[in-house]
Amino acid sequence: MNIPVGYTFAATAASFKKQGKLDLGAIVSSTPAVAAGVFTTNKFKAAPILQCQEMLADGRKMSGFLVNSGQANACTGEEGRSNCRETLNLAAKVLNVPADELLPASTGVIGAQFDMTKWEAAMPALGESLGLATPEDTAHSIMTTDTVQKLCESSFELKGGQVRLLGMCKGAGMISPKMATMLSFIMCDADISAEAWQTMLVDCVNLSINRVTVDGDTSTNDCVMALANGASGVAIESEEDYILLRKHLLTVLEDLAYKIVMDAEGGTKVAFIQVSGAKTDDDAELVARAVGNSPLVKTALFGSDPNWGRIICAAGYSGANFKPEDLVLKIGGILVFRNGTPEPGDMDDLLGPIMSQRDIVIHIDIGDGPGSSMLLASDLTKEYVSINADYRS
Repeated sequence: MNIPVGYTFAATAASFKKQGKLDLGAIVSSTPAVAAGVFTTNKFKAAPILQCQEMLADGRKMSGFLVNSGQANACTGEEGRSNCRETLNLAAKVLNVPADELLPASTGVIGAQFDMTKWEAAMPALGESLGLATPEDTAHSIMTTDTVQKLCESSFELKGGQVRLLGMCKGAGMISPKMATMLSFIMCDADISAEAWQTMLVDCVNLSINRVTVDGDTSTNDCVMALANGASGVAIESEEDYILLRKHLLTVLEDLAYKIVMDAEGGTKVAFIQVSGAKTDDDAELVARAVGNSPLVKTALFGSDPNWGRIICAAGYSGANFKPEDLVLKIGGILVFRNGTPEPGDMDDLLGPIMSQRDIVIHIDIGDGPGSSMLLASDLTKEYVSINADYRS
């Protein structure tokens, strides 16, 4: 793996989840890095989200991330905030970075306070693992119902040398973000201004991770945070440099977004829902999210059932402004519906092979307007119900 210059990784088992399972990790930059973040819009923001927003507010550079799974530290009040700050103090000592330069992130069950004795006991092993752990180890430490580690890398050349990016995330359920999805971390070794890095991250998140849904739920702990430490010695100076870095950041985030939906709890399908011809982008997004979040559409996807009427129905109740006779539906490139009526032919026979595939493209045109949107959506399976019914068992 082509790891960005100046980053080291740590991971250990703190017994937050099951005994012996990696559930505590860290990513440390050798030099303080420009930091950017995008956070959940849920009113019940977890303690680490509030802590990160507070820390990033003044534009200070940061030296890394402290991440854990098994304990969300959400809806825990002032005690939760205090515990979050204390975990940073504990980790700072063994990672040899200032506590106010460590950005925290947590995932797990809502409502439980941190078991601080476990945090204290895990610190020596976390420190010892720094530089020995791999990115895969740290990615594993933040998994909950994920079945696979989610990492993506990218690199490109500028006149000053090579720039590298590495992204990791966790997420399989409780996903329908209005900013990010679960926990996502980006590391880059380019030299870029804080303002440009934040703008770039927001822009790319809105075009990627913000366009996925598994189950229609937005978590209390959602975050995407990114560091750029300049350790490569390559500066982003010109507009062309900026455009190229943005392209590669978007590629990393798009890949992570796809991995999340592909690994949806119990998921077997990924629907690429494309909406065009809307009066506005907002109208297009209303249609895309109505279709992508519809339990009836999602269960049809799971059953490989070409029941296109469920898609039309969802678009109709989406709240978007369009005329029913203008809607044109294609599934896998096959024209299914237009002018208010289905196309002739045996749609079950035509769509059967398409619906059996893992990736399914659904294109909905609702007029001749400039608005468009795209959403990645999973199916809804029996296993999803089983996983979430037994989540705390």
